[in-house]
Amino acid sequence: MMESSIHETIDANTGGGIDVRVVGLDHLDVISRLNHEIFREDRVINTFEREDLLILMTFVDGSPVGFKIGYKEDRFTFYSAKGGVLPAFRGRGIATLMLDRMCEIVKAWGYRCIAYDSFPNKHPGMTVMGLKEGFVVTRADYNPTYSDFRLRFERNL
Repeated sequence: MMESSIHETIDANTGGGIDVRVVGLDHLDVISRLNHEIFREDRVINTFEREDLLILMTFVDGSPVGFKIGYKEDRFTFYSAKGGVLPAFRGRGIATLMLDRMCEIVKAWGYRCIAYDSFPNKHPGMTVMGLKEGFVVTRADYNPTYSDFRLRFERNL
């Protein structure tokens, strides 16, 4: 996994800059805390034993505010498995910045498509962001475990 970071200035409402970094498994404790605060659940993803595992963490003024995790689905498709931003930092473009960074990295790795699943009644922002960012719904079904519809979003890189 390559180490890198980008620095972008976000609007004055955030009070500072944002830094999206590629991190390793040594950051799982922070990701677990963010995951619990964002999603109110302990499970981040089923397993971190994945080919081309990519973990991004986002910091505002040095404090962690979000994460995004993905991995190889097949030789052409990279799957964005989970990610989120703390409620106090939503609506400021942070999730889109993480998505853009992930797309940039996995395109350089040779992937042609990025995909994710979302539950629109539980996380409507992910549906809005996906449509706004050029993703298309390629599958829809009902997931009884989450008592919600599951939408599959895909976008060519």
